[in-house]
Parts: sequence; structure tokens; C-alpha cells
Amino acid sequence: MRLFLPLATLVALLFIASLTVGSTAIPVGEALRGLFGGDGVVPMVMQEIRLPRAILAASLGASLGLSGAAMQGYLRNPLAEPGLIGVSGSAALGAVIALQYGIAGLFGLALPLMALLFALLAVLLILGLAGPRGGSLTLILAGIAISALAGALTSLALNLSQNPYAVYEILFWMMGSVADRSMHHVALALPIMAIGWALLATTGRGLDALTLGEDAAEALGINLRALRLRLLIGVAAAVGAGTAVAGAVGFVGLVVPHILRPITGAKPSTLLWASALGGAALVMAADILVRVILPTKDLKLGVVMALIGAPLFLHLIYKTRREMN
Repeated sequence: MRLFLPLATLVALLFIASLTVGSTAIPVGEALRGLFGGDGVVPMVMQEIRLPRAILAASLGASLGLSGAAMQGYLRNPLAEPGLIGVSGSAALGAVIALQYGIAGLFGLALPLMALLFALLAVLLILGLAGPRGGSLTLILAGIAISALAGALTSLALNLSQNPYAVYEILFWMMGSVADRSMHHVALALPIMAIGWALLATTGRGLDALTLGEDAAEALGINLRALRLRLLIGVAAAVGAGTAVAGAVGFVGLVVPHILRPITGAKPSTLLWASALGGAALVMAADILVRVILPTKDLKLGVVMALIGAPLFLHLIYKTRREMN
């Protein structure tokens, strides 16, 4: 509770800031009134542009942070992150195919639906490759193989593309962004992400037990096969849906659990919800920076997140090395 209140307050403040910061300066009171109806430009901007953007930034960050903490807890590896099992790369491949072959132009949600479909296929492949009794090492190897294959096929699509406009769209989509999204995107992604959150929330007890080792966890009554299934489907739903509507955004699932782990006492069940709130805060802060740093340029969220995440991660590595010496 001592950690929950500061994180929840930070998320609430950043959500309000996300609603009020933009190319058009709108007073806080007027902006908040515009959310609840009325006529004119302000209600339209708030309800159709800023509110979907804020919701998607918060939910994407929560999905990445929660999934990263769950993956690190299950694999007992602080370098694990959601992209390790290939869901992000597969979702990106689905979006690339939709853009490359004009499927995205058929109807508004064709692109995110294709990305979701490929994320689901990635999970099915992982389950098939890892087998019903596959351990964490098998899961990692299967995820790396699928991630590498998805990356290679994405590069192949870019390499063979004869449409420069499609390549331009693909590259910009892969940089990640929650700009220019509507409530239709929220309605598509948020319920699927919520299913993923609910599944990952049930893994807390099992992840706590896994800190003692797989044999000890089984002795405590943990069904490792069921735990792995809930984790895989939860990560696929949360991260796949987020990637489907926002593109590729990295470092959140890797950095946020690292930052919060010492504060939570390295307890996986506590780290889950803390990383969800921390991830939401980090992505919303990065999205606000996107609008503040270069308001006239189409600066992408994924680029800013990498510029924030990489130095943070390097600092954590340096700090860890000093503590070990």
C-alpha cells in the first residue's frame, strides 16, 4: 500500500497532464469539462483525440510493465521481457503484411486485427514447439526462434516492397505511436488487454513459489503447466493488443521491473501490479514528451521510449556491477 498510493497518484496526474498537453493550449478546467459533453472544438478535441491517446498510452504501458514483470518472474531472469516470446515481433509482422498488401485500406481496424491474429499465431506456435511439459529454457528457445523468424519476414517484406509509400507507412508504424488513434482502437484493444491483465494477475502466487525453484513450486501445489499457459496467453493478449494499435514500443517491460524490484523487496506478486502502474506512468510521460519536445514534428513514441529506456538500463547495469564489486 505504501508503494501503491504514490504510483497511483503519479499515474492519475500524468493522465490529467496527457489530456491537457497538446498543440492547442486548453485550460485544465475547460479540458476536463470537454470530456463530458458540449459543443465546439474543445469537446471534439478532448473526446476524439486526447482521451483515446491517454487511455492507450496508459493501457499500453501497463501491459508492457506487467508482462515484463511476469516474464522475469517466470523465467527467473532479470533480462527477460515481453518481446522474448516473439509476440511483439509477430504482431508487427501482421501489421506489415496488412500495410504491404493493402489489407489495411479495406476498413479502419484491418491493421490492428491482422496484428492481433499474428500475435495469437505466435502463442500457438510457442505452445506447439515447447510442448506440454517444456520448461523455461524450451520456452525461451521457442520464443527466440519465432521472434527471429518474424523479424526476418518483416525485413523481407520491406526488402521486396516495390511501393515506397507502403515502406514509409511500415517504418513509421514500427516506430510506435499512440497519436491519431480513436475510440474504435480503444474499444478493440482495451478489452483484450484487460483479459491479459486478469490472467497475469492470477500468476502472482505461482511466481512467488518459483523463486524457490520449479521442484519446490510443484511441492507447494503449483501447477507449472497451467501457470505457463496463463502467462503465455496473458502476455499475448496484453502485449499483442497493445502492439496491434500502437506499434512497437520497447524497453518498458525490461526497465520498469528493474527500477521497482528493489522497492518491492523483489517479491514477484507485488512487482506485478507495481510494474503495471510504473509502466503506465513511464509511457504516458514519454508520450507527453513527444508533444512537448518537437510539437511541430511527428516524433514517435517508440523513439522517445528508446532514448529514455536505453540510458536507464545502462545506468542499472552500471549500478548492479558496482554493487557486485
